[in-house]
Amino acid sequence: MEKHISLVGILNIVYASLALIGAFVLFTIAIGFRYFFELISRYSHNGMDEIPPEVMDIVPFILIVIGILILFFSIIGIIGAIGVMKKKEWGRIIMLVISFFNLIHIPLGTILGVYSIWVLLNDETIRMFNPVYNSPSEKSTISS
Repeated sequence: MEKHISLVGILNIVYASLALIGAFVLFTIAIGFRYFFELISRYSHNGMDEIPPEVMDIVPFILIVIGILILFFSIIGIIGAIGVMKKKEWGRIIMLVISFFNLIHIPLGTILGVYSIWVLLNDETIRMFNPVYNSPSEKSTISS
């Protein structure tokens, strides 16, 4: 199970890092959104002038909000993955929450989420991460 735990940590760091790149791409698009559409409307005759100015104001805002959410969850995912690799209980809990969110990101997030949940909810993993659960006094109170 040691290898699975390390693999969960590494894969989640890679996945979250790719999401960070995506967040920065969204920030870049949001910054250049108005300029990009002004450039298109200047050089084409496809009716780009008909886009309402409200759309030009709201779309960058929406892109920035989505980028901030991706940035937040990616940073939390990296912190949780580091915690998992150091076998900290808080890291396991954070990674479980992030893994449930990853389930909706078809197909890679779903595969990673299912694998992470399987590894992190395994009885052997729980014992490795929670030394109190491993102690003899705890076992005697659980069995009685």
